[in-house]
Amino acid sequence: MSQTIVSSDWLKDHLMDSDLRILDASYHLPTANRNPDLEFVERHIAGAIRFDIEKISDPDSNLPHMLPSAELFDAMMQDLGIGKKDQVVVYDSVGLFSAARAWWMFRYFGHGRVVVLDGGLPVWLRASGATESGEGQLRRSSHAFQSQVREVAVIDADGLSDNLAKSQVLVLDARSAGRFQGVEPEPRPGMRSGHIPGSVNIPFKMLLDSEARRLLPKETLTEIFKTAGVDRQPLVVTCGSGVTACVLALGLEICGLPAPKLFDGSWSEWAIRADFPVEMD
Repeated sequence: MSQTIVSSDWLKDHLMDSDLRILDASYHLPTANRNPDLEFVERHIAGAIRFDIEKISDPDSNLPHMLPSAELFDAMMQDLGIGKKDQVVVYDSVGLFSAARAWWMFRYFGHGRVVVLDGGLPVWLRASGATESGEGQLRRSSHAFQSQVREVAVIDADGLSDNLAKSQVLVLDARSAGRFQGVEPEPRPGMRSGHIPGSVNIPFKMLLDSEARRLLPKETLTEIFKTAGVDRQPLVVTCGSGVTACVLALGLEICGLPAPKLFDGSWSEWAIRADFPVEMD
């Protein structure tokens, strides 16, 4: 089994494993006018439960879905019935979007047994995978969830600004080309347009098959990153609010490239800071 992604066939074969926990980590941008909670109740992969990145976040931050403390994450995983030895499979309802954020969060909190379902719910449905409706049934784990936080995996706005001033990192921005260039409006009101100076745009959809929303082959991903100038230098991934940046992190891992730091606040934090410069092109 891949350490990062699994197929629908693999999940079908392991659907009844006692240590398997399937999480629907669907999330949509404010402009999408979709409710992932209601969609989950209507239909989800059999045995799945909801992993809401909006709720599993720092309640004291004014930025969207920032990482919670280890203590809060542990408590929430206990509430979801997830233990430290469980095999976690995450997916979302559009193919690959927010599932990568959930994958990255588990990795950040030290849980290595986590994978992404390649193609998410759409591919599962095409493969005639079993689904159900309702709130989902929790299966309690016999062992507690215990975080081991990888603090080196994140960077904040001030830390990023310092590193940029020293030309010590390459910043990869996963937003669309229009948002990166400042010609499309941001989905959250009151935010400046443009991008972090010196950053490189790799829209996360570039890494996906346009029809199935699966990750492209490793060789293709490697070429995309190479074209963007990725080599072995320190990397930072960013986006609008720390969600699709994790798609880039997932792709980098599959390619065996350096693990990036995540700018968790991403453009939602950078753009509201009047003391930080912005480029538009």
